[in-house]
Formats: sequence, C-alpha cells, structure tokens
Amino acid sequence: MIYLKTDEEIELMRDANQLVGKTLGELAKHIRPGVTTLQLDKIAESYIRDHHAVPAFLGYGGFPNSICTSVNENVVHGIPSDKAVLKDGDIISIDCGTILNGFVGDSAYTFCVGNVSEEIKKLLITTKESLYKGIEKAVAGNRVGDISHAVQTYCEAHNYSVVRELVGHGCGRKMHEDPEVPNYGRRGCGRALVNGMCICIEPMINQGSKNVAFESDGWTVRTKDRKCSAHFEHCIAIKPGGPQILSTFDYVESIVGKDF
Repeated sequence: MIYLKTDEEIELMRDANQLVGKTLGELAKHIRPGVTTLQLDKIAESYIRDHHAVPAFLGYGGFPNSICTSVNENVVHGIPSDKAVLKDGDIISIDCGTILNGFVGDSAYTFCVGNVSEEIKKLLITTKESLYKGIEKAVAGNRVGDISHAVQTYCEAHNYSVVRELVGHGCGRKMHEDPEVPNYGRRGCGRALVNGMCICIEPMINQGSKNVAFESDGWTVRTKDRKCSAHFEHCIAIKPGGPQILSTFDYVESIVGKDF
C-alpha cells in the first residue's frame, strides 16, 4: 500500500532527511586513509543522537550498526568493523538513516578516500548524475518505470551496469514502503506517480558486470567480479510543482567539493 503524505508530513520528512545530510557532512570530515568504518559508525550514531533523533538502521531487521559502510566492490549493506581500515584510493558508500519526529530520513553518498583514480571518479560522477536524471522523471502523471529507464539508459550509455537485485523504495513512517523503485525498466511501466508520494531513488551502479554476490554475514552485497560499485541516494517528494529533494548533499559537498 502506498501512503500519501500531507504537506505537514512532508516537512517532517524533510527535517529527518536534512539531518541525514548533516550527518553525512560530518562523516566527510573524517574520511581519510587509516580510519576504520567502525569509527565512522560511532561518529554517525553520536551525531544523530546529539540531534535528538535515532539511527534508523540500528537494529533494523537485525542490522548491528547505525550506518552501512560499503567499500570498493561492496555495493550496499556493508557492516562497519574495526578491521575495515580505509586505504588511499578506496571509495566508500555510506548509507545513513534517521528517525526524527516519527518519520524516516534516508540518503547515501559515495566518498573518495585520498587519491582515487580518474577511472573510478568517472564511475562516481556518472552514478551521481544518473540519480538526478531519475529525479527529473519523478513527476505526477509519470510512472516508476520512467525513473528506472532514465537511470538505466544514462549509466549504460557510459558503459556501466545496473544492479537488479536491489532497488529504491517508498519512505515515510517506515524505512521501506511501497512502491519499489528499480534502477532499470521501461518507460510508461510500473506504478503511477501521484502528488504526496515520497520515494527514495538510489542508483547502484557497477564498473563491471551487473551481477552481485551476497556475503555470508547476511548483509553485505558485493559485485561478483569484484570491480567497484557506486551508490547515491536522495529521498524526494512528488509535489504539484515537480519533485522536491528532501535530503541534501550540500553538507558533504561543502567539505569534499562537487567534483570529488
């Protein structure tokens, strides 16, 4: 079932999502070679709680931490660890969620660690650009497939592949609501988009094959060929004037810049 949000509820969702953006911005200050992903997790949890919210991921379906930290070939759902030490040239996707005033915020950003190759930077740039291509199609009267098709065709035109097993989703009082929002599909197909819908669009794009493997920890998803993967996510509301982005990368980009 799709739960449409009132204008007041959308503003509460904006607050939760802005806090996610601020948390990602705080993490951006600490991402460097030698830092462990568990250190980043502790920073995120403290920051979220200090701002009177709760980490949405902690305990969700049994997930043991407050953020997902997915390095290099790990696509999503990486578990923070004191043994996972960031190295120069790595990339790390951080997926973060908050619960504030009864609503969930959810956003993700892929960071460069130190000096990253131009080849990998191009993957990040294309993935991030594809997110906005999808958002452009998130208007009332279109369908989910219009978003999906925009992301897929943009990334495949740049010779990258789109993960099939993992998708975006509706968001609101719960982390995952209807509808699912794949990053591949056909125009004019899928659920109709209507004003008041809030969805998370999150391209997960691979440097090599689209195929993924699920690790034995029950959470981490990696590329089968172990080539790098990038992940960016915004939560948006569909409104009469067009899509409104409720989350933000502004705090991250004030630290790392817009061009990685």
